[in-house]
Amino acid sequence: MTFSALDSELTGPLFASEAMRAVFSDRRRIAAMLQVEAALARAEAKHNLVPRELAAAIDEIAADDLDLALLGRETAVAGVPVIPFVKAVQAKLPKSLEPHFHRGATTQDIADTALVLQMREALDLVGADLAAIVAGLTRLAETFRATPCVGRTYGQHAAPITFGYKAAVWLSGIADSAAGLNPLRERVLVASLGGPVGTLAAVGERGPAVLDAFADGLGLGAPVLAWHTLRGRMVEAGAWLATLIGSLAKMAADVAHLSSTEVGEVTEPHLPGRGGSSAMPHKRNPVSATVILAAHAVAKAHVATLIEAMAAADERPVGLWHAEWHALPTLFGLVSGALREARGLAEGLAVDEKRMRSNLDLTQGLIFADAVSARLAEKLGRAAAHAAVERAADRVRETGRPLQALLAEDASLPDEARCELAAAFDLAPAIAAAATFADRAIAEANRVGKTLGKGKR
Repeated sequence: MTFSALDSELTGPLFASEAMRAVFSDRRRIAAMLQVEAALARAEAKHNLVPRELAAAIDEIAADDLDLALLGRETAVAGVPVIPFVKAVQAKLPKSLEPHFHRGATTQDIADTALVLQMREALDLVGADLAAIVAGLTRLAETFRATPCVGRTYGQHAAPITFGYKAAVWLSGIADSAAGLNPLRERVLVASLGGPVGTLAAVGERGPAVLDAFADGLGLGAPVLAWHTLRGRMVEAGAWLATLIGSLAKMAADVAHLSSTEVGEVTEPHLPGRGGSSAMPHKRNPVSATVILAAHAVAKAHVATLIEAMAAADERPVGLWHAEWHALPTLFGLVSGALREARGLAEGLAVDEKRMRSNLDLTQGLIFADAVSARLAEKLGRAAAHAAVERAADRVRETGRPLQALLAEDASLPDEARCELAAAFDLAPAIAAAATFADRAIAEANRVGKTLGKGKR
């Protein structure tokens, strides 16, 4: 039985990448826990607290050596997977080393630090996809920086922009999120080691030194003290992932609209059978946009779970820490699927320039109303110019005639004002303005792109 769409053999490949699903697999989790225990043994051996042979003995145990089904059944009794895990590992160690295993640690130390190791690998995957998306959208913005298209507000034609500018808006939002990746790494890739109540009392005055050596051995940061009940780092990670999905959702929402039959300005990359319908053979539904928007719709609820877990009582809470296990891996799964689909859009979106030009003409010049009003304001004043263009716009809707022609016939306008109308219907100023800001977004994205994948390890 499958309770999560991400874990399902049917829907899992749609909503999450195989690489991310592997990172958060049970086997990878057990491997991370073994890595944590070995690092603990090395840190304690450095301070003569355990035999030096212990770490090597742990290294010889592979995740595949442990019975996952048995661990699962025993977890249902114990309440956490670390307890049966510790027993299973102890059973495989030489008798002389078994008493020294897991010294001074508590279950949460092993579980949280193993999770952080998984998160490090997961963030590397995220960074690689982000670098590709930023590069792809940069090319898209550069290619179409001067390609005019309709700018829309409230779903209606507003004023001309360029498609390169629209792509630059997507790029800027995603780059803003991407810029937070390395700071997030610094904040959340931190070891957890505090023992039963966070004080590492079992190792005495050497506690801080053991913690530092433990963290260093794993390539993680060392906290000031145990973060067993300080869950802000997990909230930061979840909130960043959800915000990143949101920045991808902006692009997805636009692509879904622009690929609709009535608009038809872009098309998602197509493969045979992709986006089809069981009833309508002609359909090419926007699958990438669908996956991204679905991830966005559910991500916020998982962030709320992480925030709830911050109200952790005493030195170990009841239930709240366990609730995190539902949320954080799911968010990583959701972001992996969203990034995969966004990468496909960034690298392969088909753009119909002719349709964009045709759509600019749909409203018989109404899309230039703002430019016309601004030019007439120089002669009539802002209020009078706005009223004159509004009257003319109403007549365009009534008659279907072009705005420029109706204004040229408007005897209430001064001759010198009507003589300057033609310039207001020129696309060049709108193209130049949009291209200028597209270039600014591209420059900033290039700066961010150079930093991706360069976080502290």
